[in-house]
Amino acid sequence: MPSILLINGPNLNLLGTREPHIYGTTTLQDVENTCRKISAQHNVTTETFQSNHEGEIVDRIQQARGNKIDFIIINPAAYTHTSVAIRDALAAVSIPFIEVHIANVYARESFRHHSYLSDKAAGCVIGLGTFGYEAAVQSAILQLKRGSN
Repeated sequence: MPSILLINGPNLNLLGTREPHIYGTTTLQDVENTCRKISAQHNVTTETFQSNHEGEIVDRIQQARGNKIDFIIINPAAYTHTSVAIRDALAAVSIPFIEVHIANVYARESFRHHSYLSDKAAGCVIGLGTFGYEAAVQSAILQLKRGSN
């Protein structure tokens, strides 16, 4: 059965209560449950992981290669703009990934306009709120099905 790993970076554990005017009131648990439900409808499993620590995210990405993860969906949060280490980990495992951002990073501070991941991503979903995760899961499932044909 194909599998997706959903990774969320720093402060996303506060989703639903952190700056709801930017990020909404949906919790991370709600997002994870929705992603699992969509995946299950297509006979795909979804594992989830959240960390506020860059090294733990790098470790989980590296573990994905040995754990038969077929696709990664990642919201690296602030690490988007700072982490060469996460970029290198994603490149090293050669697992396709989609970068997700809840808010439109281009409508925010200028330092948020650069991503260290986007040029390596199979796709980017930006500014669609938590629905962006659903779109990313649907896209990952389509890409997995195309790859298995």
